[in-house]
Amino acid sequence: MRTPVFEISEYKERIKKTKLSMEKSGLEVMISTLPQNMYYLSGYDCGSFYVHQGVIVSIDKEEPIWFGRGMDANGAKITTWLKQENIREYGDDYVQSTVKHPMDFVGDILKENGWDKKVIGLEMDQYYFTAQAYLSIKASLPNAVFQNANLLVNWVRLIKSDNEIAYMKKAGKIVEKAMGVAMDSIRSGVRQCDVAGKVLNAQMAGTKEFGGDYTSVFPVMASGIGTTAAHMSWSDEKYNENEASYLEIAGCKKRYHAPLCRTIYTGKPPQALIDKAKSVIDGLNETLDFVKQGISCEEVEAKWRFSISKSKIVKKQRMAYPIGIGYPPDWGEQTVSMRPGDKTILKPNMTFHMIPAIWQKYEDKEDLGFIISESLVVTENGCETLADFPRKLFVSE
Repeated sequence: MRTPVFEISEYKERIKKTKLSMEKSGLEVMISTLPQNMYYLSGYDCGSFYVHQGVIVSIDKEEPIWFGRGMDANGAKITTWLKQENIREYGDDYVQSTVKHPMDFVGDILKENGWDKKVIGLEMDQYYFTAQAYLSIKASLPNAVFQNANLLVNWVRLIKSDNEIAYMKKAGKIVEKAMGVAMDSIRSGVRQCDVAGKVLNAQMAGTKEFGGDYTSVFPVMASGIGTTAAHMSWSDEKYNENEASYLEIAGCKKRYHAPLCRTIYTGKPPQALIDKAKSVIDGLNETLDFVKQGISCEEVEAKWRFSISKSKIVKKQRMAYPIGIGYPPDWGEQTVSMRPGDKTILKPNMTFHMIPAIWQKYEDKEDLGFIISESLVVTENGCETLADFPRKLFVSE
């Protein structure tokens, strides 16, 4: 029998922090539809995010209200900490209907509770809150005032509890195993899809002590010309001799992620790639040593740029982004970024994916890319990586 992942006291503390943030933003009610936020606030964990669902948080109500499709209500009863009265299910006639919408049902819940004239926060730029959902809730509650509260809960999630960190460290153990399987399996003449199958198996099988969960992003596995692009998946083509490949994969435990990237070369790597790898790894090591509480995100990125300034390497993308709970299609938290202009101050138990990825130019076959990363948690005395895996250019002879 599944039960909520955390103690009820931890969920209540999350609700308290969310309400404080709502009050600062002038909100009386919050409707959250992002699966990560639903999970964070209620514990709900089912693969039903293809239909409209969410949680409603009100300043004047202790527990949130979960709403979703009728067939998913038992999943809410199994996985959440909520009383049965706060699990509200709509009929299947709402699903993909052309005459009514699940947000009409949500509007009725707000009317029942006297919230139809309140200031209501909506996650206006999230994957599962559609344009039609917005139009429907507005039509259902014509006297309400709606505000964009897109990242309100995401910001509350930024600093993890020790219990959350514990799950991320387990995810780190899982990704160590999965990446080890990949590095041992990639050889010239081996099909990419066969390696992908082994990686996926390792992600799900986890360790002897605990299994893994499905990750919010498929294993990113690029080879040859594919290394000029980010987020490419595998194919059924074979790995070729004298070719670079990279992987971006994650371990996942109880929806908490620990991503990791590594690059491997089949054959004897050219000196230019060896030199590039050394510069990037040295820069990553220096930057990790620099991370500590009390400094800003832009200071970390500036340290990275300074550390590689003696090379010809230029990275235009952000250096790192926050991680934690993940559901498809993303394991990033969409809040801070380690890049120029982000003055967010690092605090203990913030967690990041630091990814100094250097992609090659599509037109220049001699300019091979090099991708490496670490997931980390900011500590009282610096930072700690979530996975322990060799930081090097791997070579498959």
